[in-house]
Amino acid sequence: MLKTRVITALALMALLLPSLFWLPQSGWALLIALFAGLAAWEWGRLLGWEMPGRVALGIAAALLCAALSLIDPAAIGAAGFRPIQPWVQAFYLSSAFFWCLIVPFWLRGRWPLGGLPGVLVGAVVLLPTWLAVVQLRALGPAVLLAVFAVAWVADIAAYFVGRRFGRHKLAPSISPGKTREGAYGATVGVLCYGLLVGHFCFPALMPLPLWIAVLLVAAVMNIVGDLFESLLKRNAGIKDSSNVLPGHGGVLDRIDSLTSMLPVAAAMWLFFLHADS
Repeated sequence: MLKTRVITALALMALLLPSLFWLPQSGWALLIALFAGLAAWEWGRLLGWEMPGRVALGIAAALLCAALSLIDPAAIGAAGFRPIQPWVQAFYLSSAFFWCLIVPFWLRGRWPLGGLPGVLVGAVVLLPTWLAVVQLRALGPAVLLAVFAVAWVADIAAYFVGRRFGRHKLAPSISPGKTREGAYGATVGVLCYGLLVGHFCFPALMPLPLWIAVLLVAAVMNIVGDLFESLLKRNAGIKDSSNVLPGHGGVLDRIDSLTSMLPVAAAMWLFFLHADS
């Protein structure tokens, strides 16, 4: 298993890292559209769909993302960069509303996922994530990697703190392996990482209290996204969203926390930082 995980990780790095730094922005948008299509195909499995429906959902999601990037290249940074567009704002606001106001009640009630509402939820989860990955990369590959690292730091800190100090379950009916101590560790890890990055790389980005608030929101969103996909998989009776990434599960398994954190991060940049520039 470890060997398989390493080989898959190296293959992904060989594809994504050169693309991140050298692919033109339009090509990057189309590549991430492909991953969005794979995630949508996996989302169909969470809905309990059979393969033809899942394939159709995946193709539709990939084509929609590709069409948006071709119709409005300025919004994704492929022809100049004018990111504040009505459809962009609608994507991010719907995502923020869903993750901040709907998902907490969803986790508490452990609602099922299915039918047309399930498709709409998938759109709210996946489309803003595609957009955030594309727009943040337009600010520079290092910016996108720095945002990705928030999720990586949170996961690593939660794992080691949870293993060493974990005593109290965070959400035992959803994800029995997660602990409150691990969540606290993830939050502290994100704060330490963010303060260091902010001090050395973006010293004039925003006032320190606001930056701390942003980091706390990012840490919470990371945890919420992880729990939400765990709930969906538990309700669907599956362990992984697919086996498209041998040793790692599926695309959704790798981006579960990013689906909640990335759109919120991009929205904060768009509405609070870019709006002032």
